[in-house]
Amino acid sequence: MAEPHLILFDCDGTIVDSEGLIIEAMKRAFDDEGLEAPEPAAIRRIIGLSLPLAVAHLGAPSDEDIIMNVSEAYRQRYSYLRDKEGMEEPLFDGMHQLITELGSRDEYILGIATGKTMKGVDNLLNANQLTHMFHTIQTSDKAPSKPNPAMIFQALSETGIAPERTVMIGDTTFDIEMANNAKVGAIGVTWGHHEAKDLAAHSPRFLIDEIADLKSTIEASFSPQLT
Repeated sequence: MAEPHLILFDCDGTIVDSEGLIIEAMKRAFDDEGLEAPEPAAIRRIIGLSLPLAVAHLGAPSDEDIIMNVSEAYRQRYSYLRDKEGMEEPLFDGMHQLITELGSRDEYILGIATGKTMKGVDNLLNANQLTHMFHTIQTSDKAPSKPNPAMIFQALSETGIAPERTVMIGDTTFDIEMANNAKVGAIGVTWGHHEAKDLAAHSPRFLIDEIADLKSTIEASFSPQLT
């Protein structure tokens, strides 16, 4: 049997539409610490980074205690908004079916590489009954922040799959940079947080606008002339 291919997905902005929840939680976290809340556009630009790094990029004072306080306030606000106020983080239309179909094929192994924590990923996958679909899950509490390639290297090590048989799918420049740094294929998707022109500037192998095109794009990325 031929060696399988590894498909790594980002979460926020790629699998799940959590933008509204992230923005509101971050604004409230800054308010909680008596800091000026960042603009939504600024928050969108840092989605995908690990939380302390994202908070620092948003202008929190360069004091480790303050950054960690804002980060913890964000985690609490995110959970509260989701669990108590009913803000949703729904899967993008068609994503559940796509993951289920890809995960059922012997030639593919699915994984996740995300700025979320493991707890956040567990909540998401359990809520959508997708836990069994992913064989490797790399999160911000297990590796350095994107675009450092450590998450991908850890996924390759866990699965034993070669870089040339691996593709990373993401909606931010951090995802594309991480894939390029790890020497794996990159598919940029434009339904998330970063604009198409910014994704294109980092030279993904493919750049697509519709979830309906993702399956065929994955297949094309593993075609013999590209691997």
